[in-house]
Amino acid sequence: MSAIPLTARGAERLQAELHRLKTVERPDIINAISEARAQGDLSENAEYDAARERQAFVEGRIKELEGTLSNAQIIDPSALDVDGKAVFGATVEIEDLDSGERVTYQIVGDVEADIRANLISVSSPVARALIGKSEGDVVSVRAPAGIREFEVLNVSYL
Repeated sequence: MSAIPLTARGAERLQAELHRLKTVERPDIINAISEARAQGDLSENAEYDAARERQAFVEGRIKELEGTLSNAQIIDPSALDVDGKAVFGATVEIEDLDSGERVTYQIVGDVEADIRANLISVSSPVARALIGKSEGDVVSVRAPAGIREFEVLNVSYL
């Protein structure tokens, strides 16, 4: 398996989730299964079936997180010599040249992308357009509504 790029903060979030799943969720599920077994006939026991289904989901997520973290390549953009350019892990403030709307994104790996938190995947069209650009540059992004242009207002490495 190839290296999975992650920011330090993204790796910490995944490790915290893994820890919670192993120390809180897994024991809770084991207790729920034990309680459901104590009720007797498992063939018609909805609580048992629900607990087993939840267990399968949690165990799958644990395995996924362990795989991701074991193949993670932590990238710290502040340690790179990038001369103010947008790179993986950089936080970039852009302005839509049509609407004047400003938004700040951090360019992160596919695994940690979350548009609600303004974390965009390095493989997204916006991030691909921003990579290598500096403050003052204008980028064009093909969107479903057509081509949109953005000006890079600020690049920082948090």
